[in-house]
Amino acid sequence: MMENLSESAKLLYAQLLSQCLHASAPSGRGLSFVGKKIRGGAHWYLQLTVGSRKTQHYLGPDTEEVRNLIQKEKALWQRAKPDIASRERLVAMLASGGAQTLGGAEARVFELLERTGVFLVGGVLVGSHAFSAYGNMLGVRWDTETTRTQDVDLAADRHVQIAVQNKPIRLREALLKSDMGFIEVPALDRKTPSTKFRIMGRELSVDILTPMVGRTSTKPVHLAAFETYAEPVRFLDYLMEDAQEAVLIAKGGILVNVPAPARYAFHKLVTSQRRPAAFQVKGAKDTRQAEQLLIVLAQDRPGDLRLAWRAASRQPDKFRRQLRVGAGMLSSEVRARLKGILPKGALDGKD
Repeated sequence: MMENLSESAKLLYAQLLSQCLHASAPSGRGLSFVGKKIRGGAHWYLQLTVGSRKTQHYLGPDTEEVRNLIQKEKALWQRAKPDIASRERLVAMLASGGAQTLGGAEARVFELLERTGVFLVGGVLVGSHAFSAYGNMLGVRWDTETTRTQDVDLAADRHVQIAVQNKPIRLREALLKSDMGFIEVPALDRKTPSTKFRIMGRELSVDILTPMVGRTSTKPVHLAAFETYAEPVRFLDYLMEDAQEAVLIAKGGILVNVPAPARYAFHKLVTSQRRPAAFQVKGAKDTRQAEQLLIVLAQDRPGDLRLAWRAASRQPDKFRRQLRVGAGMLSSEVRARLKGILPKGALDGKD
């Protein structure tokens, strides 16, 4: 059963999101400065450690200017410690207040994705983890049956050109060398690159997705900015066009990107109609997630529904037909609420 979070929990979430968005200084977690002797001269590197993977970025020769820059950066890391402690307290208070939290393994995966820079360059969290994030964002706790998942669905646009420091994210490498036990899940065609990574001995996995462009194809798409491959998914662009920040309740708060909640709800109705007959259980879960979101949005943010519907009306005919069929699976109460918000005849194909 869906429950409302307390007003204090809603305020705590807003504070945590604000602090994550406006962090005064980098934490320095996983960062260190390394000095090397090269051809008789001293040089400095900034080293980033993610699991067992270490990458080094050249800073310059051992000059007073470089040493001063290093000391300033270390001072920033020290200044960040009180901010991190404050965010960790907010996370603990939110957990006590009934907010949806991440399990330990899930938190480590999302922390890895955040630190690797996936969300900085436009990666968008989709699927049930995004749905869980909406609960905290909107001040409700969802029915646990609709949030249960072992899949981390990460969507990225193939046209992203700019990565951190103009270098690719190297997502595949980061996962495989993270010390978490990730392995590539082979595709049915062993010659096809994998788009799924799973923790060995567990069900927890990361799926890389990207909008399908042009003719229907199951061929994995290379994401140059992430140095990995993604599964093309039709109509995923509708979700990614209007992404926004959210914070996951774990560690000191993990900042991610999620689709606009209203778009997610309408997209889930479409998805429920696109699943094969063998996946009817997942289709029913799609509808339940959409219904719970629509109830909250109809009450608190009806304008979001109008904007998302207007964007849906610009999608291809097939999308719009499947959206209306999916909406027909909603309860009569939810359909009545939508009819009072959306343009006249929208659910009947007359908009």
